[in-house]
Parts: sequence; structure tokens; C-alpha cells
Amino acid sequence: EVQLVESGGGLVQAGGSLRLSCTTSGFTFDDYNIGWFRQAPGKEREEVSGISPSDGDTWHADSVKGRFTISSDNAKNTVYLQMNSLKPEDTAVYYCAASLIFIAAPSAYDYWGQGTQVTVSS
Repeated sequence: EVQLVESGGGLVQAGGSLRLSCTTSGFTFDDYNIGWFRQAPGKEREEVSGISPSDGDTWHADSVKGRFTISSDNAKNTVYLQMNSLKPEDTAVYYCAASLIFIAAPSAYDYWGQGTQVTVSS
């Protein structure tokens, strides 16, 4: 059974930091690319970061570049999203997802986690 489990969300003040984890199982980790998405109320789901664990390629959306860092621990089949200098507009449910395509539309992602809430207070 394929599973992606997010953890690490919570409530933080603006300027603070959080580290999200996405622990995966049930598929060959190195064969897939992992993306972090977020969805705020009334907004579309958007990808904020992605990583190809097999070669270490990463990507970050302009809105988070310089503040968020994606990384992976291939031995643990886990991807992390370090979020620094958080802003109220970063408030959303954050999801991780797995795709055979590196940085793609949400519809291209085969497997999804259940999401973790991140709330940034001003």
C-alpha cells in the first residue's frame, strides 16, 4: 500500500520557522519525484517545491525561493520542507505528492498525503 504521511505543521508567528516531513512507503522512492503543494481556503492548489531524490534536482516557486528549502533522506524515504521567514500568506494546508514527472500539474501526481495545516499569525 502506497502511503505518504506529512507531519510538522502547526501554528507559528510571522518570521518563524517550521520543518515539514513527508514519509513515504509502498513505492520505489528513487523512481519518483516528490512535490510539496499548498492550498489556502478559496485558492487553487499550488506547487511550492519539488525534488528528484535520484539526482538531487530541486525546484522552488518564486513565492518561497530563498525562504523554503526542500531536501530528501533517501535512506529514510523521506522528504523535508524547511520553511523559514514564514509569512501570514504562507498559511495553507501543505501536501506532499509523488509523480514520475518532475514539477508538474497536480493532475500528474499519482500519490498524495493527507495534508498538514500550517498557520502563520501576524
